[in-house]
Amino acid sequence: MLPPLRVGVAGLGTVGAAVLRLLERQRRTLELRCGRAIHVTAVSARDRSRDRGLDLAGLAWHDDPVVLAQSPDIDVFVELVGGADGPALAATRAAIAAGKSVVTANKAMLAHHGLELAAAAETQKRALRIEASVAGGIPIVKTLREGLAGNTIERVYGILNGTCNYILSRMEAEKISFATCLADAQALGYAEADPTFDIGGFDTAHKLAILTSLAFGTRVDADAVAVEGIETITLADLQAADDLGYRVKLLGVAKRTASGIEQRVHPTMVPKSSAIAQIMGVTNAVVVNADAVRETMLSGPGAGGEATASAVVADIADIAKGDLSPCFGLPASALSTLERAPMQTHEGGYYVRVALHDRPGAAAAIAMRMAEMQISLESIVQRSKPGSRGAMDAVPVTFITHATHEGAIRRAVAAVVADGHVAEKPQVIRIERE
Repeated sequence: MLPPLRVGVAGLGTVGAAVLRLLERQRRTLELRCGRAIHVTAVSARDRSRDRGLDLAGLAWHDDPVVLAQSPDIDVFVELVGGADGPALAATRAAIAAGKSVVTANKAMLAHHGLELAAAAETQKRALRIEASVAGGIPIVKTLREGLAGNTIERVYGILNGTCNYILSRMEAEKISFATCLADAQALGYAEADPTFDIGGFDTAHKLAILTSLAFGTRVDADAVAVEGIETITLADLQAADDLGYRVKLLGVAKRTASGIEQRVHPTMVPKSSAIAQIMGVTNAVVVNADAVRETMLSGPGAGGEATASAVVADIADIAKGDLSPCFGLPASALSTLERAPMQTHEGGYYVRVALHDRPGAAAAIAMRMAEMQISLESIVQRSKPGSRGAMDAVPVTFITHATHEGAIRRAVAAVVADGHVAEKPQVIRIERE
Protein backbone atom coordinates (compact mmCIF):
# COMPACT_ATOMS: atom_id res chain seq x y z
CA MET A 1 0.00 0.00 0.00
CA LEU A 2 1.13 3.56 -0.73
CA PRO A 3 2.32 5.75 2.14
CA PRO A 4 -0.32 7.97 3.81
CA LEU A 5 -1.36 11.15 2.04
CA ARG A 6 -0.44 14.04 4.34
CA VAL A 7 -2.95 16.88 4.37
CA GLY A 8 -2.64 20.45 5.67
CA VAL A 9 -5.86 22.42 6.24
CA ALA A 10 -5.84 26.24 6.24
CA GLY A 11 -8.98 27.66 7.81
CA LEU A 12 -10.79 25.96 10.69
CA GLY A 13 -14.15 27.63 10.44
CA THR A 14 -17.41 25.78 9.86
CA VAL A 15 -16.16 24.01 6.74
CA GLY A 16 -12.60 23.36 7.90
CA ALA A 17 -13.75 21.81 11.16
CA ALA A 18 -16.29 19.68 9.27
CA VAL A 19 -13.53 18.45 6.92
CA LEU A 20 -11.44 17.22 9.84
CA ARG A 21 -14.42 15.47 11.42
CA LEU A 22 -15.45 13.85 8.14
CA LEU A 23 -11.94 12.59 7.39
CA GLU A 24 -11.77 11.01 10.83
CA ARG A 25 -15.27 9.52 10.61
CA GLN A 26 -14.62 7.98 7.18
CA ARG A 27 -10.95 7.17 7.80
CA ARG A 28 -11.14 3.41 7.19
CA THR A 29 -13.55 3.64 4.26
CA LEU A 30 -11.40 6.26 2.54
CA GLU A 31 -8.30 4.13 3.03
CA LEU A 32 -9.98 1.18 1.33
CA ARG A 33 -11.32 3.30 -1.52
CA CYS A 34 -8.10 5.19 -2.14
CA GLY A 35 -5.57 2.45 -1.51
CA ARG A 36 -3.80 4.58 1.07
CA ALA A 37 -4.50 6.32 4.35
CA ILE A 38 -5.29 10.04 4.54
CA HIS A 39 -3.81 11.86 7.53
CA VAL A 40 -4.26 15.50 8.49
CA THR A 41 -0.82 16.48 9.76
CA ALA A 42 -0.98 20.28 10.04
CA VAL A 43 -3.48 23.14 10.26
CA SER A 44 -3.57 26.92 10.12
CA ALA A 45 -6.09 29.35 11.63
CA ARG A 46 -6.06 32.83 13.14
CA ASP A 47 -7.18 31.92 16.68
CA ARG A 48 -5.47 29.08 18.51
CA SER A 49 -7.60 29.52 21.64
CA ARG A 50 -11.00 29.00 20.02
CA ASP A 51 -12.82 25.80 21.00
CA ARG A 52 -13.75 24.06 17.75
CA GLY A 53 -14.79 20.76 19.28
CA LEU A 54 -11.76 19.08 17.67
CA ASP A 55 -8.81 17.19 19.04
CA LEU A 56 -5.88 19.02 17.46
CA ALA A 57 -3.24 17.36 19.61
CA GLY A 58 -0.37 16.06 17.52
CA LEU A 59 -1.06 18.39 14.59
CA ALA A 60 1.47 21.03 13.62
CA TRP A 61 -0.03 24.54 13.95
CA HIS A 62 0.96 27.40 11.65
CA ASP A 63 -0.33 30.92 12.21
CA ASP A 64 0.55 31.83 8.62
CA PRO A 65 -1.19 29.74 5.91
CA VAL A 66 1.72 30.45 3.54
CA VAL A 67 4.09 28.71 5.93
CA LEU A 68 1.71 25.74 6.09
CA ALA A 69 1.49 25.70 2.28
CA GLN A 70 5.26 25.40 2.01
CA SER A 71 5.68 22.82 4.78
CA PRO A 72 7.62 19.68 3.80
CA ASP A 73 5.30 17.74 6.11
CA ILE A 74 2.24 17.94 3.80
CA ASP A 75 1.43 16.62 0.33
CA VAL A 76 -1.91 18.37 -0.13
CA PHE A 77 -2.85 21.92 0.85
CA VAL A 78 -6.56 22.51 1.57
CA GLU A 79 -7.42 26.21 1.26
CA LEU A 80 -10.54 27.21 3.22
CA VAL A 81 -9.49 30.74 4.12
CA GLY A 82 -11.60 32.51 1.50
CA GLY A 83 -11.23 35.77 -0.40
CA ALA A 84 -10.23 36.43 -3.99
CA ASP A 85 -6.78 37.68 -3.04
CA GLY A 86 -4.80 38.12 0.18
CA PRO A 87 -3.66 35.15 2.27
CA ALA A 88 -5.75 32.62 0.33
CA LEU A 89 -4.16 33.44 -3.02
CA ALA A 90 -0.67 33.83 -1.58
CA ALA A 91 -0.89 30.47 0.18
CA THR A 92 -2.32 28.69 -2.86
CA ARG A 93 0.42 30.04 -5.11
CA ALA A 94 3.02 29.04 -2.51
CA ALA A 95 1.63 25.52 -2.20
CA ILE A 96 1.70 24.90 -5.95
CA ALA A 97 5.20 26.37 -6.25
CA ALA A 98 6.31 24.00 -3.47
CA GLY A 99 4.98 21.00 -5.39
CA LYS A 100 1.78 20.46 -3.40
CA SER A 101 -1.61 19.56 -4.80
CA VAL A 102 -4.35 21.97 -3.75
CA VAL A 103 -8.02 21.59 -2.82
CA THR A 104 -10.04 24.79 -2.51
CA ALA A 105 -13.63 25.89 -1.96
CA ASN A 106 -12.78 29.48 -2.93
CA LYS A 107 -15.02 30.50 -5.84
CA ALA A 108 -13.93 34.17 -5.74
CA MET A 109 -10.26 33.25 -6.07
CA LEU A 110 -10.97 30.81 -8.87
CA ALA A 111 -13.20 33.26 -10.74
CA HIS A 112 -10.37 35.80 -10.85
CA HIS A 113 -7.22 33.65 -10.79
CA GLY A 114 -8.37 30.17 -11.82
CA LEU A 115 -6.55 30.06 -15.15
CA GLU A 116 -3.23 31.10 -13.59
CA LEU A 117 -3.53 28.57 -10.76
CA ALA A 118 -4.62 25.74 -13.08
CA ALA A 119 -1.67 26.37 -15.41
CA ALA A 120 0.76 26.48 -12.49
CA ALA A 121 -0.56 23.19 -11.09
CA GLU A 122 -0.20 21.50 -14.47
CA THR A 123 3.37 22.78 -14.82
CA GLN A 124 4.18 21.25 -11.43
CA LYS A 125 2.31 18.04 -12.36
CA ARG A 126 0.05 18.52 -9.36
CA ALA A 127 -3.71 18.64 -8.95
CA LEU A 128 -5.93 21.66 -8.36
CA ARG A 129 -9.34 20.46 -7.20
CA ILE A 130 -12.37 22.78 -6.94
CA GLU A 131 -15.54 20.71 -6.38
CA ALA A 132 -16.51 22.62 -3.23
CA SER A 133 -16.36 26.00 -4.99
CA VAL A 134 -19.76 25.60 -6.69
CA ALA A 135 -23.06 24.39 -5.22
CA GLY A 136 -21.69 22.96 -1.97
CA GLY A 137 -22.24 19.23 -1.77
CA ILE A 138 -23.61 18.85 -5.31
CA PRO A 139 -20.95 17.09 -7.47
CA ILE A 140 -21.51 19.37 -10.46
CA VAL A 141 -17.80 19.97 -11.19
CA LYS A 142 -17.07 16.27 -11.54
CA THR A 143 -20.30 15.81 -13.51
CA LEU A 144 -19.27 18.41 -16.10
CA ARG A 145 -15.59 17.43 -16.18
CA GLU A 146 -16.02 13.66 -16.21
CA GLY A 147 -19.58 12.38 -16.25
CA LEU A 148 -20.59 14.45 -19.28
CA ALA A 149 -17.21 14.40 -21.04
CA GLY A 150 -18.78 12.80 -24.13
CA ASN A 151 -21.44 15.50 -24.49
CA THR A 152 -21.58 18.85 -26.23
CA ILE A 153 -23.17 21.17 -23.71
CA GLU A 154 -25.52 23.87 -24.92
CA ARG A 155 -26.64 25.43 -21.66
CA VAL A 156 -25.96 25.18 -17.94
CA TYR A 157 -28.06 27.09 -15.45
CA GLY A 158 -29.22 26.90 -11.91
CA ILE A 159 -29.91 28.21 -8.45
CA LEU A 160 -26.42 28.72 -7.07
CA ASN A 161 -27.04 30.83 -3.96
CA GLY A 162 -29.04 29.47 -1.05
CA THR A 163 -29.48 32.86 0.61
CA CYS A 164 -31.35 34.31 -2.37
CA ASN A 165 -33.44 31.19 -2.84
CA TYR A 166 -34.37 31.20 0.86
CA ILE A 167 -35.48 34.84 0.68
CA LEU A 168 -37.55 34.42 -2.49
CA SER A 169 -39.11 31.18 -1.21
CA ARG A 170 -40.17 32.72 2.09
CA MET A 171 -41.45 35.91 0.47
CA GLU A 172 -43.67 33.84 -1.80
CA ALA A 173 -44.89 31.33 0.78
CA GLU A 174 -45.45 33.67 3.72
CA LYS A 175 -46.21 36.95 1.92
CA ILE A 176 -43.57 38.87 3.84
CA SER A 177 -41.27 41.62 2.63
CA PHE A 178 -37.76 41.34 1.26
CA ALA A 179 -36.37 43.28 4.24
CA THR A 180 -38.01 40.95 6.76
CA CYS A 181 -36.77 37.82 4.97
CA LEU A 182 -33.24 39.20 4.72
CA ALA A 183 -33.18 39.99 8.44
CA ASP A 184 -34.33 36.45 9.22
CA ALA A 185 -31.69 34.98 6.90
CA GLN A 186 -29.01 36.97 8.73
CA ALA A 187 -30.31 35.81 12.13
CA LEU A 188 -30.21 32.18 10.95
CA GLY A 189 -26.70 32.51 9.55
CA TYR A 190 -27.79 32.12 5.91
CA ALA A 191 -26.75 35.71 5.08
CA GLU A 192 -23.74 37.78 6.11
CA ALA A 193 -23.98 41.03 8.08
CA ASP A 194 -23.18 42.70 4.73
CA PRO A 195 -25.31 40.60 2.35
CA THR A 196 -24.39 42.48 -0.84
CA PHE A 197 -22.24 39.69 -2.26
CA ASP A 198 -25.18 37.26 -2.05
CA ILE A 199 -28.27 39.33 -2.79
CA GLY A 200 -26.47 41.40 -5.43
CA GLY A 201 -25.82 38.25 -7.47
CA PHE A 202 -22.01 38.40 -7.29
CA ASP A 203 -21.60 35.08 -5.46
CA THR A 204 -23.71 33.41 -8.16
CA ALA A 205 -21.67 35.15 -10.88
CA HIS A 206 -18.39 33.73 -9.56
CA LYS A 207 -19.83 30.24 -9.48
CA LEU A 208 -21.32 30.63 -12.95
CA ALA A 209 -17.95 31.73 -14.37
CA ILE A 210 -16.43 28.47 -13.10
CA LEU A 211 -19.28 26.36 -14.52
CA THR A 212 -18.97 28.14 -17.87
CA SER A 213 -15.30 27.18 -18.14
CA LEU A 214 -16.09 23.55 -17.32
CA ALA A 215 -19.07 23.37 -19.67
CA PHE A 216 -17.65 25.15 -22.72
CA GLY A 217 -13.87 24.75 -22.42
CA THR A 218 -13.28 28.49 -22.05
CA ARG A 219 -11.04 30.53 -19.81
CA VAL A 220 -12.72 31.68 -16.61
CA ASP A 221 -13.99 35.23 -17.16
CA ALA A 222 -16.05 36.57 -14.26
CA ASP A 223 -16.06 40.05 -15.80
CA ALA A 224 -18.09 38.72 -18.74
CA VAL A 225 -21.06 37.84 -16.52
CA ALA A 226 -24.00 40.27 -16.63
CA VAL A 227 -25.24 40.55 -13.04
CA GLU A 228 -28.49 41.66 -11.42
CA GLY A 229 -29.53 40.90 -7.84
CA ILE A 230 -32.84 40.37 -6.10
CA GLU A 231 -32.98 43.63 -4.12
CA THR A 232 -35.79 45.11 -6.21
CA ILE A 233 -38.10 42.05 -6.13
CA THR A 234 -41.38 42.85 -4.37
CA LEU A 235 -44.39 40.91 -3.18
CA ALA A 236 -46.27 42.39 -6.12
CA ASP A 237 -43.83 40.74 -8.53
CA LEU A 238 -44.15 37.37 -6.78
CA GLN A 239 -47.92 37.60 -6.80
CA ALA A 240 -47.98 38.50 -10.47
CA ALA A 241 -45.68 35.58 -11.24
CA ASP A 242 -47.96 33.23 -9.31
CA ASP A 243 -51.04 34.50 -11.15
CA LEU A 244 -49.28 33.90 -14.47
CA GLY A 245 -48.12 30.39 -13.56
CA TYR A 246 -44.51 31.31 -12.78
CA ARG A 247 -42.16 31.45 -9.80
CA VAL A 248 -39.26 33.89 -9.40
CA LYS A 249 -35.76 32.48 -8.93
CA LEU A 250 -32.30 34.03 -9.05
CA LEU A 251 -30.66 32.05 -11.85
CA GLY A 252 -27.15 31.89 -13.18
CA VAL A 253 -27.32 31.00 -16.89
CA ALA A 254 -24.52 30.18 -19.33
CA LYS A 255 -25.59 29.42 -22.88
CA ARG A 256 -23.93 28.77 -26.21
CA THR A 257 -25.24 31.18 -28.88
CA ALA A 258 -24.36 32.12 -32.44
CA SER A 259 -22.61 35.26 -31.18
CA GLY A 260 -20.67 33.60 -28.35
CA ILE A 261 -21.22 32.42 -24.79
CA GLU A 262 -23.96 34.23 -22.93
CA GLN A 263 -23.37 34.50 -19.15
CA ARG A 264 -26.01 36.16 -17.01
CA VAL A 265 -27.26 36.27 -13.43
CA HIS A 266 -30.65 37.78 -12.72
CA PRO A 267 -34.10 37.17 -11.22
CA THR A 268 -36.07 34.98 -13.60
CA MET A 269 -39.65 33.85 -13.92
CA VAL A 270 -39.73 30.09 -14.47
CA PRO A 271 -42.84 27.96 -15.07
CA LYS A 272 -44.16 26.48 -11.83
CA SER A 273 -44.35 23.14 -13.64
CA SER A 274 -40.58 23.09 -14.22
CA ALA A 275 -38.19 21.12 -12.05
CA ILE A 276 -36.12 24.20 -11.17
CA ALA A 277 -39.23 25.92 -9.79
CA GLN A 278 -39.61 23.20 -7.16
CA ILE A 279 -36.26 24.06 -5.55
CA MET A 280 -37.11 25.95 -2.37
CA GLY A 281 -35.29 27.26 0.68
CA VAL A 282 -31.49 27.11 0.86
CA THR A 283 -31.27 24.22 -1.63
CA ASN A 284 -29.21 24.64 -4.80
CA ALA A 285 -29.80 23.03 -8.21
CA VAL A 286 -27.94 22.93 -11.52
CA VAL A 287 -29.49 21.95 -14.87
CA VAL A 288 -27.36 20.89 -17.84
CA ASN A 289 -28.68 20.74 -21.42
CA ALA A 290 -26.48 18.58 -23.66
CA ASP A 291 -26.75 16.67 -26.90
CA ALA A 292 -26.57 13.10 -25.57
CA VAL A 293 -28.28 13.33 -22.19
CA ARG A 294 -30.58 16.17 -23.28
CA GLU A 295 -31.37 17.52 -19.81
CA THR A 296 -30.15 16.49 -16.38
CA MET A 297 -30.55 18.23 -13.03
CA LEU A 298 -28.60 17.85 -9.79
CA SER A 299 -29.94 19.35 -6.57
CA GLY A 300 -28.93 19.35 -2.95
CA PRO A 301 -27.45 21.45 -0.15
CA GLY A 302 -25.48 24.31 -1.62
CA ALA A 303 -23.71 25.40 1.55
CA GLY A 304 -23.05 24.43 5.15
CA GLY A 305 -20.21 22.67 6.87
CA GLU A 306 -21.07 19.04 6.20
CA ALA A 307 -22.19 19.53 2.59
CA THR A 308 -19.13 21.56 1.59
CA ALA A 309 -16.83 19.23 3.53
CA SER A 310 -18.26 16.35 1.51
CA ALA A 311 -17.00 18.00 -1.68
CA VAL A 312 -13.61 18.85 -0.17
CA VAL A 313 -13.06 15.27 1.05
CA ALA A 314 -14.08 13.88 -2.35
CA ASP A 315 -11.36 16.01 -3.94
CA ILE A 316 -8.78 14.86 -1.39
CA ALA A 317 -9.76 11.26 -2.14
CA ASP A 318 -9.23 11.80 -5.88
CA ILE A 319 -5.73 13.13 -5.21
CA ALA A 320 -5.04 10.16 -2.95
CA LYS A 321 -5.92 7.92 -5.90
CA GLY A 322 -3.41 9.74 -8.09
CA ASP A 323 -5.86 11.76 -10.21
CA LEU A 324 -3.95 14.72 -11.63
CA SER A 325 -6.34 15.56 -14.48
CA PRO A 326 -6.75 19.22 -15.46
CA CYS A 327 -8.79 21.38 -13.14
CA PHE A 328 -11.24 22.65 -15.78
CA GLY A 329 -11.42 19.46 -17.83
CA LEU A 330 -8.96 20.63 -20.51
CA PRO A 331 -5.33 21.65 -20.13
CA ALA A 332 -5.14 25.34 -19.25
CA SER A 333 -3.35 26.04 -22.54
CA ALA A 334 -6.25 24.49 -24.47
CA LEU A 335 -8.96 26.63 -22.87
CA SER A 336 -10.25 29.11 -25.43
CA THR A 337 -10.75 32.82 -24.86
CA LEU A 338 -14.40 33.35 -24.08
CA GLU A 339 -16.25 35.10 -26.89
CA ARG A 340 -18.80 37.13 -24.97
CA ALA A 341 -22.34 37.30 -26.29
CA PRO A 342 -23.66 40.77 -25.34
CA MET A 343 -26.80 40.84 -23.22
CA GLN A 344 -28.41 43.12 -25.78
CA THR A 345 -28.75 40.10 -28.08
CA HIS A 346 -30.42 37.86 -25.47
CA GLU A 347 -33.85 36.77 -26.67
CA GLY A 348 -36.79 35.75 -24.51
CA GLY A 349 -40.03 36.86 -22.92
CA TYR A 350 -40.21 39.67 -20.36
CA TYR A 351 -42.38 40.77 -17.47
CA VAL A 352 -42.60 44.54 -17.07
CA ARG A 353 -44.34 46.16 -14.09
CA VAL A 354 -44.99 49.91 -14.11
CA ALA A 355 -46.63 52.28 -11.64
CA LEU A 356 -48.74 54.10 -14.20
CA HIS A 357 -50.12 57.60 -13.65
CA ASP A 358 -53.93 57.43 -13.84
CA ARG A 359 -54.45 59.59 -16.89
CA PRO A 360 -56.10 59.01 -20.28
CA GLY A 361 -53.89 57.35 -22.88
CA ALA A 362 -51.06 56.34 -20.52
CA ALA A 363 -51.39 52.60 -21.05
CA ALA A 364 -51.82 53.09 -24.80
CA ALA A 365 -48.65 55.21 -24.89
CA ILE A 366 -46.66 52.39 -23.29
CA ALA A 367 -48.10 49.88 -25.74
CA MET A 368 -47.09 52.21 -28.56
CA ARG A 369 -43.50 52.38 -27.28
CA MET A 370 -43.39 48.61 -27.22
CA ALA A 371 -44.74 48.43 -30.77
CA GLU A 372 -42.09 50.90 -31.96
CA MET A 373 -39.47 48.38 -30.85
CA GLN A 374 -41.41 45.57 -32.56
CA ILE A 375 -42.26 44.01 -29.21
CA SER A 376 -45.40 41.91 -29.26
CA LEU A 377 -47.42 41.97 -26.04
CA GLU A 378 -48.92 38.74 -24.76
CA SER A 379 -51.00 40.43 -22.06
CA ILE A 380 -51.61 43.71 -20.22
CA VAL A 381 -53.02 43.37 -16.71
CA GLN A 382 -54.06 46.07 -14.23
CA ARG A 383 -53.89 44.53 -10.75
CA SER A 384 -55.03 47.34 -8.48
CA LYS A 385 -58.27 47.16 -6.54
CA PRO A 386 -60.64 50.04 -5.79
CA GLY A 387 -59.18 52.24 -3.06
CA SER A 388 -55.73 50.60 -3.27
CA ARG A 389 -53.95 53.22 -5.31
CA GLY A 390 -50.82 54.73 -3.85
CA ALA A 391 -49.17 58.08 -4.14
CA MET A 392 -50.00 60.24 -7.15
CA ASP A 393 -52.82 57.79 -8.02
CA ALA A 394 -50.28 55.46 -9.61
CA VAL A 395 -51.83 52.25 -10.89
CA PRO A 396 -49.73 49.05 -11.03
CA VAL A 397 -49.90 47.56 -14.52
CA THR A 398 -48.00 44.53 -15.80
CA PHE A 399 -47.04 43.79 -19.39
CA ILE A 400 -46.00 40.31 -20.54
CA THR A 401 -44.15 40.19 -23.85
CA HIS A 402 -43.63 37.48 -26.39
CA ALA A 403 -40.00 36.66 -27.22
CA THR A 404 -37.98 39.78 -27.94
CA HIS A 405 -34.41 41.01 -27.62
CA GLU A 406 -32.88 42.49 -24.49
CA GLY A 407 -31.86 45.62 -26.32
CA ALA A 408 -35.39 46.22 -27.60
CA ILE A 409 -37.05 45.89 -24.20
CA ARG A 410 -34.48 48.15 -22.54
CA ARG A 411 -34.93 50.86 -25.18
CA ALA A 412 -38.72 50.63 -24.90
CA VAL A 413 -38.64 50.93 -21.11
CA ALA A 414 -36.25 53.89 -21.30
CA ALA A 415 -38.66 55.64 -23.69
CA VAL A 416 -41.59 54.93 -21.34
CA VAL A 417 -39.71 56.56 -18.46
CA ALA A 418 -38.79 59.56 -20.63
CA ASP A 419 -42.46 60.04 -21.60
CA GLY A 420 -43.31 60.70 -17.93
CA HIS A 421 -46.20 58.23 -17.67
CA VAL A 422 -44.74 56.22 -14.78
CA ALA A 423 -44.28 57.19 -11.13
CA GLU A 424 -41.19 55.06 -10.45
CA LYS A 425 -38.56 53.00 -12.20
CA PRO A 426 -40.22 50.06 -14.02
CA GLN A 427 -39.47 46.49 -12.93
CA VAL A 428 -38.20 44.19 -15.67
CA ILE A 429 -37.85 40.43 -15.12
CA ARG A 430 -36.86 37.92 -17.78
CA ILE A 431 -39.05 34.89 -18.42
CA GLU A 432 -37.53 31.47 -19.13
CA ARG A 433 -40.24 29.30 -20.67
CA GLU A 434 -38.10 26.26 -21.49
